[in-house]
Amino acid sequence: MRVNEAVSGRVETIDAHHHLWRYSPAEYGWIDEDMAALRRDFLPSDLKAAMASAGIDGTIAVQARQTMDETRWLLDLADANDAIRGVVGWAPIAGEDFPGVMEEFDRRAKLKGLRHVIQDERDPHYILREDFNSGIRTMVDSGLVYEILIFERHLEDAITCVDEHPRQPFVLDHIAKPLIAAGRLEPWAARMIELGRRPNVWCKLSGMVTEADWLADPIRASSLETLKPYLDVAVEAFGPTRMMAGSDWPVCLLATGYAQWFDLLRSYFAGFSEPERAAIFGGTAIEVYAL
Repeated sequence: MRVNEAVSGRVETIDAHHHLWRYSPAEYGWIDEDMAALRRDFLPSDLKAAMASAGIDGTIAVQARQTMDETRWLLDLADANDAIRGVVGWAPIAGEDFPGVMEEFDRRAKLKGLRHVIQDERDPHYILREDFNSGIRTMVDSGLVYEILIFERHLEDAITCVDEHPRQPFVLDHIAKPLIAAGRLEPWAARMIELGRRPNVWCKLSGMVTEADWLADPIRASSLETLKPYLDVAVEAFGPTRMMAGSDWPVCLLATGYAQWFDLLRSYFAGFSEPERAAIFGGTAIEVYAL
C-alpha cells in the first residue's frame, strides 16, 4: 500500500468514485431540471478543492458518458493531475472489435477499469448477453476491473454474470442502488449477501444519498439514520476489507456536500478497528485498482 509522504505509515485516503465533465445538455441528457446544480462544468480544480475539504489524498475518476472520447479525456486529465490516481472508463465491451479497441490503451497506465451503464439498457437482462460476456472474458488477465452499475432489480442477473467469470475482478457501484427512498431492504439485502459470497467482488459505498428521497427531504436523505440499515447490509455482505468509500461527486451535491458525505461514513465506521478503517477509506481501493 502507498503511504502519505507527509505522515509516515498512514495509508492514503482515496475517493474511489467521482466524475468530471464539461457540461452540455446534449451530452448529459440524464441531468434533468431537478438537477440544476449539476448543469455546469466540474473539472480537476473543483475536485481538488472538494478533496481538500475532506482530507482526501487521491481519487478514481469514473465515466459518465459512454464514449471513447470521454475515456481518452479522463486519462489525459489523470496524466496531468497527480491527484487522479486512476480512471474507470468506457469502451464497447459488447462490440466485436473490443479486443482491438483495447490495444489503444495498452500504454495508458492510469486506466484501471471499465464500466457499462447496465442500469440504462432497455434489455433488463443485458448483463447476461453473450456479446457482453464475451467482452468480459477478454478482460480477464488484463489487470482491469469491471465495475457493475445496476439497480437493485438487476442483482440476481449480476450474480449469474459474476459466476461466469470467477477470475475477473468486479466492483459493485453504489451498493446496487437499493430502494432507499421507499425504505425497502428486501430482496436487495438477501441478494447483496449472496453476491458478497463471491471473493472476486468488491463494493463501493457511494451513490446512496441520491437513492434516498433527496428531492423532497435532502437533510433526511443524507442522514446516518436513513442510510445506516443499508450500510449495515453492505458490511454484512462484504466485510470491511472488501468495501471502499466513494463520493459520487458531483452527483452527491444534490443531497449533501463532499466533506459531509465522508464525515457520515467516518461516523458510521468510528467503532471499527484502525486497519479496517484504513482499508475502507483507501487501502482496498489502492490494492484493487493497483494505484
